[in-house]
Amino acid sequence: MAAAAAVVARTTLAVALEPAGIVDAIHYPPAVFAPGTISGPAHDSAPAFTPDGATVYFTRSNAAQSTIYVSRKQGERWSEPGVASFSGEWNDMEPAFAPDGSWIVFVSNRPAKPGGVPIEASYNGGTQKGGNLWRVERKGSGWSEPVRLPDAVNPNPSTFAPSVAADGSLWFMTPDATSGKFRLYRSQFRDGRYEAAKPLPFSDGSVTDVDPAVAPDESFVVFGSGRRPKVGIDLFIAFRDGDGWGEPVWLGDSVNSSGSDAEPRLGPDHATLYFSSERVVPVAFPRTRAQADADTARMLAWDDGNYNIWSVSLQPWFAAKPPSKRSEP
Repeated sequence: MAAAAAVVARTTLAVALEPAGIVDAIHYPPAVFAPGTISGPAHDSAPAFTPDGATVYFTRSNAAQSTIYVSRKQGERWSEPGVASFSGEWNDMEPAFAPDGSWIVFVSNRPAKPGGVPIEASYNGGTQKGGNLWRVERKGSGWSEPVRLPDAVNPNPSTFAPSVAADGSLWFMTPDATSGKFRLYRSQFRDGRYEAAKPLPFSDGSVTDVDPAVAPDESFVVFGSGRRPKVGIDLFIAFRDGDGWGEPVWLGDSVNSSGSDAEPRLGPDHATLYFSSERVVPVAFPRTRAQADADTARMLAWDDGNYNIWSVSLQPWFAAKPPSKRSEP
């Protein structure tokens, strides 16, 4: 059954890539990450890896609460996750490493000032737990106390999904003041401070854009969007073109499923995409009782329609990168 599903997925990817003339770039379809350990029965999302790939911080959540967990690689397996030292007291999510691994930015609803009230926000048609960006610094084997970042990167109480460039500049999502839809912003880090955030030119607020995952050199970004040909929230990639950006490219229906696919993150090699998806493993009927037991055990462990973390190579999309539309000087 799994082999047949893999053939179908690879064929689907070939069709998606055929217009670009790179059918020979077919690769294995997305694979679930650490099933039953990191990808479990809750919503699991937003993995942030240390540069050596040996430790991962990620979000584990449901509708009531969200916490950042950490797991360490032990041989070919990952350790049982535990709550990160800087998380657990408040609603925390979406950790993002600086590319050198020396600090983490994450989202929290903790009070912006000592003694204040938890952050709340209005989006998606109601009052929700809000979020601002906070930073912790590496201290030996642990972390500093969280510090809220300045208003340049916390323009309102609905600031989510940070991603960090090599120079310290921050990408994130926050609602557009006119449409109310989430769009993508970038704040340049210069001379030790964050400049006022500016929207990305391909994210104009007319459609929902979320969860940027930018390359350290900012040569490309993967993000979620409700733009066409979306199915729920789908994943897109955009490449830098000179001083601007090319048109976002849909990652196709091998990566994108019929449900929500979001929270993209780059692996330590910056060429492997990790993302969260509501997809489930197809089940073939009729089946034996033994297969029914196996399918149920998998469902109880992780395959239940909540977010799980999946990974896929971005090499086919690198190979299919559209030629620059800007003339050389």
